[in-house]
Amino acid sequence: MNWPVITPLLIFLLIIFAVGFWSNKFVIKSDSFLQEYFLGERQLGGFILAMTMVATYGSASSFIGGPGIAYTQGLGWVFLAMVQLATGYFVLMVLGKKFAIVARQYKAITLVDFLKERYKSKAVVLISAASIIIFLFSSMTAQWVGGARLVESLTGLSYTTALLIFVISVLVFVIVGGFRAVALTDAVQGVVMFAGTLILLIATIKAGGGIPKIISSLAAENPNLISPFGAAHTLTPAYVSSFWILVGVGVVGLPQITVRAMSYKNSKAMHSAIIIGTIVVGFIMLGMHLIGVFARPILPGIKVGDTVMPLLSMKVLPPYAAGIVLAAPMAAIMSTVDALLILVSSAIVKDVYLNYVKPHASDSHVKKISFGVTTIIGLIVILLALSPPDLIVWLNLFSFGGLESVFIWPVVLGLYWGKGNKYGAITSMLLGMGSYILLDRFYPNALGLHTVVLPIIISFLGFVVVSYVTHRNVINQNSKEV
Repeated sequence: MNWPVITPLLIFLLIIFAVGFWSNKFVIKSDSFLQEYFLGERQLGGFILAMTMVATYGSASSFIGGPGIAYTQGLGWVFLAMVQLATGYFVLMVLGKKFAIVARQYKAITLVDFLKERYKSKAVVLISAASIIIFLFSSMTAQWVGGARLVESLTGLSYTTALLIFVISVLVFVIVGGFRAVALTDAVQGVVMFAGTLILLIATIKAGGGIPKIISSLAAENPNLISPFGAAHTLTPAYVSSFWILVGVGVVGLPQITVRAMSYKNSKAMHSAIIIGTIVVGFIMLGMHLIGVFARPILPGIKVGDTVMPLLSMKVLPPYAAGIVLAAPMAAIMSTVDALLILVSSAIVKDVYLNYVKPHASDSHVKKISFGVTTIIGLIVILLALSPPDLIVWLNLFSFGGLESVFIWPVVLGLYWGKGNKYGAITSMLLGMGSYILLDRFYPNALGLHTVVLPIIISFLGFVVVSYVTHRNVINQNSKEV
């Protein structure tokens, strides 16, 4: 084993464990297990909120796949990636104070709690919970495969052993510490991601002889590598602008991000999070994708794009520094998968079990069920990840677009449009899910746009038209109930 590289990673994991066990005292002392375990008692400050959103959004794609694609596409992919700069700003500005206030009024702990109270519909709750479980299970599996691959490449251990080490590390602190552990470790991981990006960017520029020399080398190899249209002119304006919907505006509809927008303690924390989150996301996305492009003259001829980041770290940094930098993708993967794990667990326990199976369960019973469900989910993901699919990146993006197509309008229009009702929400969710799956399977990138664009337009029209048509019926129903 390469101990100079592995030692910083082990120290990083020990810090994560320490935070998880420290957070457990809040779970033990809390008067409300559900509020603490799934939402951290709504006490996140600005810095923690910003970093947990950054860390949850940043994933294996940001640190492994992104630099790999930038390596092959050139500066055009850096331009494409930078549309993510406004992600945190959009999420907190669109949802912002109104979502936090309404969520508190509803006593909502999960996104489904909010939808349940807003639309008063069992169908909305069940469709929501099913969507979260289906889409996030595949996304979680993809992330855990990515984590296992990274441990495997660094240690030389077998894939199965690497997978078990990674899964046990994540499960222990999520099961013990709950949402507060996830949010706090996200903050640690966000700092590691920022520092790792900075160190590797400086080392890469130095190894390439400076930015002017690197740009000259890229232009000499292929002038398109320094154009905004990609190495093969495939990055058209229509595709770039529609990609912005998937990784920018559409993120408002992701449950794992939305739940963080209801967990801050006051408006000051939210405003701080908008500034900090935008700066940190912008720096990480710009830095990691520039690193991918700048690696091309330093390490020419790499066939597998996903190996660019680990190979470059080993090439341009001393072993111990490479270990610190490689803790960044480990942090990104862990922070994403722990957020997904707690979210799927809450969908099963809070949204389905407590709503429709055992509504009056005692706190101690809920605690046992929560720990048990989280453990079972982890074991199922281990089984799924033992035989990883070849295209985990596309599996992950499929989950991303699917969740956005289902949730974006019931959340946004549910907050800001009084005429929106349960019939519109159900129609929107079903149209979004169905059209996304069909287009992804049979007609991807229709009209030169990313697959997520048309389902979001279709689900919007479905929500508005059906809500208008049924508006009078809903008023009559409400009058009879009163």
